[in-house]
Amino acid sequence: MSGTSTGLVSLVLHCHLPFVRHPEHDYFLEEYWYYEALFETYLPLLDVFDRLEQDHIPFRMTLSVSPTLLAMCQDPLLQKRAVRYADQLLELVEKEKKRVGDDEAFGPVVRMYEEKLTRSRDRLVQKYQGNMAAGLKSYQDKGRLEIITCAATHGFLPLLRSHEAAVRAQVETGLRSHEDFFGRRPKGFWLPECAYEPGLDQFLKDAGMRYTFLETHGLLQASPKPRYGTFAPVDCPSGVTVFGRDLESAKQVWSSKEGYPGDPDYREFYRDVGYDLAEEELNPYLRPDGLRRFTGLKYYRVTGPTDQKEPYRPEAALAKARQHAGDFLEKRRGQFRQIGFLMDRPPLVTCLYDAELFGHWWYEGPDFIEAIFRQSVGAEDLSFATGSDYLERFPENQTTQPVFSSWGQGGYSEFWLNQTNDWIYPPLHKACAEMSFLARQTEGAEPLVRRALDQAARELLLAQASDWAFMMRSGHYRDYAEKRVKLHLTHFHQLADSLQKAQISEAFLNDLEERDNLFPRIDPSLFLAEPW
Repeated sequence: MSGTSTGLVSLVLHCHLPFVRHPEHDYFLEEYWYYEALFETYLPLLDVFDRLEQDHIPFRMTLSVSPTLLAMCQDPLLQKRAVRYADQLLELVEKEKKRVGDDEAFGPVVRMYEEKLTRSRDRLVQKYQGNMAAGLKSYQDKGRLEIITCAATHGFLPLLRSHEAAVRAQVETGLRSHEDFFGRRPKGFWLPECAYEPGLDQFLKDAGMRYTFLETHGLLQASPKPRYGTFAPVDCPSGVTVFGRDLESAKQVWSSKEGYPGDPDYREFYRDVGYDLAEEELNPYLRPDGLRRFTGLKYYRVTGPTDQKEPYRPEAALAKARQHAGDFLEKRRGQFRQIGFLMDRPPLVTCLYDAELFGHWWYEGPDFIEAIFRQSVGAEDLSFATGSDYLERFPENQTTQPVFSSWGQGGYSEFWLNQTNDWIYPPLHKACAEMSFLARQTEGAEPLVRRALDQAARELLLAQASDWAFMMRSGHYRDYAEKRVKLHLTHFHQLADSLQKAQISEAFLNDLEERDNLFPRIDPSLFLAEPW
């Protein structure tokens, strides 16, 4: 081994939201998840990419964009409602400017929100024509982003695998959705919740995937043991390469107590005017439902473990983000020095994060990412690489068998299979078996029958989303999650019954196609018991 003190960093953001679209209601609370993510994470990240590009700062990173998030980005109804959301929030900002006035502490913060929100709103409409994903695609085409996909509705694949057709349908539907928009089939695939069990990689191999990502222990406990730990990928027996998450960089960024986001200078997430102000000060922003909710207007900083929060200071927070970016890079260099002399290639640090951590939860997160790339310009001991970049340079890797794992609490499947949500799996498995039976009708089906088959497949995929089980276990939006599973399964069985009786209601089908309108190129034959 020659040894090296240089290394590679793979920065990977997982971009996902469950499919939430309710055309039957003018306002729907859960749709705000999408609007908040759009204006607090994705548009700010695109601004970061724009600034780096304008200043000729090279950057290279991976984004996994879930098919459900992609579908929402492309939907005209949600595009229109996202602009309405921004316009209403700008009205609240205008009211806040009058209320706060020239206050030395809060006045600058309100004006900051006004400037950022106005810019994001205008760029969404004028530059991206309502579709944020178009901005991501532009940076893919420029070679700055490697964009990969994941399972169609983010199904927890190990818990669906009792019917292999369910896994195949989740994988291939996601890939086709991705290819239709981004214009190319990805080389990598994000396993929802990083949930892996031996054999899942063969599904990816059959679909033409080159690599995926695993939680740390999924790789470290592989047999035989990985020679370089998580500092190099390994090949599964199928030939699919897996990259393991680096624990040190994960803790630095994920942890709200020990990591960067908990710093006293950063913006406090939970102090929001949506809860701080009197109802009359928030109206008409709270109407028509009258419910309090996070607005994104937050005037206080973390301060410390106290309820007495100090005013937020944007300049101090930005300076801290730049300082933490420098610390992040230096700690990666420390890892390279510690392990590099033992390796025959540069060590790789794989940094996996949920995208919404940056901007939505950690307001300064996009500034942190920008500073990482700016501060690494000209570095000779550190560079950035995607999974494809690494494999072009090092196509040969140790072959070993990773173990069952996920990045959820406990490291396995307990968050998605427990007494709060275990009831969903028997009906999901039963519906999949029925879908496999129905899929035999696909070939040569009349148009109305084919539409009903397509919609039945959509409803089943939507019922399989891992998000619903997660919400049931966490307790947040539990009623909504339970309703979604039951509703999609009910719709599936109504369609299945109408198909078997040859009594399809076109009015009912039209209504479902309008509500759950994702995956226009869905293929029910993917659910056949035999491989496609």
